[in-house]
This record gives sequence, structure tokens and C-alpha cells, in this order.
Amino acid sequence: MKVAPKKHLGQHFLTDPSVCLDMVNAITFERGAKCIVEIGPGTGALTKYLLPLEKELHVYEVDSESIAYLLIHFPKTFKIHEKDFLRAKLEEDVSFPAVLVGNFPYNISSQILFKLYDYKEDFPEMVGMFQKEVAERISSPPGSKKYGILSVLLQAFYDIEYLFTILPEKFNPPPKVDSGVIRMVRNDVKQLPIDEGFFKTVVKAAFNQRRKTLRNSLKGIGEVPEEWSGLRPEQMSVDAFIRLTSALSKQKSE
Repeated sequence: MKVAPKKHLGQHFLTDPSVCLDMVNAITFERGAKCIVEIGPGTGALTKYLLPLEKELHVYEVDSESIAYLLIHFPKTFKIHEKDFLRAKLEEDVSFPAVLVGNFPYNISSQILFKLYDYKEDFPEMVGMFQKEVAERISSPPGSKKYGILSVLLQAFYDIEYLFTILPEKFNPPPKVDSGVIRMVRNDVKQLPIDEGFFKTVVKAAFNQRRKTLRNSLKGIGEVPEEWSGLRPEQMSVDAFIRLTSALSKQKSE
């Protein structure tokens, strides 16, 4: 049977086996993951190369046509969850720790990353394909115009590496943009020395008005110390944001 890519699901099926193999070979398992979670397997282009890794494999797919295809071509070789990954209570399905893998639908890729942030203790590693612009944004260092909210939040807990670029002709249908694959491996930070929710609030507020200096963008949160007041958010390292959050938090408690 053939599966037609569905625009409303953001499906762009990988057609080059070498890209799939390169992605799978990028998984290190160096943080001890015993399970793999794949989002949006489609017709299993990537899945078939995950199976030889001999790890417990879970896939999340909402397209019933793709699920029917997987059941025919990969009978009883992995667990298929016919549910939305973004809404799923993963702890009910998966044996953590796990590696998150996928050619992620571009229309929900940022939401996937925010969920990964919430489950960072459970996913010590991620190898994923994104729209190139998103992949570069996540892996960009401070000082780059691409550096943003997800860059700071994820780099606080993961070492992130941009691996390679994939051209549109490697997909069916070809997307209108290039794609990029990144690897994220959990660092040694167990928890931040500040309230994590407040940290996220500060980072989001700063980048939501990224053309303004922190003195102005964070006016509603507190008085930014002189050390950072004239800076724009892309000039702030993760550590600087942590120290700024700590300073603002102390103001609130006084």
C-alpha cells in the first residue's frame, strides 16, 4: 500500500536511506538511554534503521494510514502509540531514560522542543531533523541573531551540536526550505540554582522584545542590575541569564 503525505500533518517523507542511516549513526546512548522514542515515523524510513539497535522502540503517529502501513510492514517489532506526542503522558507509555528521534513535522517542532524541555530528566539525548532555521536557532551561541528562547532554555541542560544539512529533494514532497539535523546530549546540570519557572519567564520576556535592552524588556518583572541593563537578550549567555534571574528573584523576595 502507498501512503500519501498529508499537508495538514506537515508530512515530508524522507526518501534517501543514507540520510536516515546518518541520523541513526549519530545516536550515542552515552547517557545510558535504554529506549528509543520516534515521533512521526510515517512509512518507517527512519524506523527500519532504528530496529537493529536492539533497543525498546516506541513510535508516536497520528496518521491512521501510516499506522496501517507500519502494522503491515513491521508486524510486532515495536510499540505504536496512536496518539499526539504533544498531549501524551509519556511516563505511562515509555521506559525511561530514552532517546528522542525523528524527522519532526516542522509545524510543531518548537512545541516538541518545549515538551522535551519539560521531560529533560527522561530524555538524556535527542537526534532530530528540523527546518534548518530552527536547527540553527537551537544550536546558536550567544551573539547570534538566531539565538533565542529555546537556545537558552535547552542549552542550560543540553550540549547541542548542529550535525548536517539536508536538501529539499531528499523528501517527498520536497519542503520549500532546507532541513538540519542536530544532536542534543544532556549535560551535568541536574537543576538550576534558581526557580526554573521564573527563569523561563525572564528568558521569554527578554526575547519577546528582543530589539529592546533588558532594562526595558524586563521592566514589568524588576529592575535589571546595571551589569546587564544595557544589553539585548542575544548578548546574554545561559550563565548570565541564570545570574540575572537570581538577582531579579532576590528583588521579589525583599
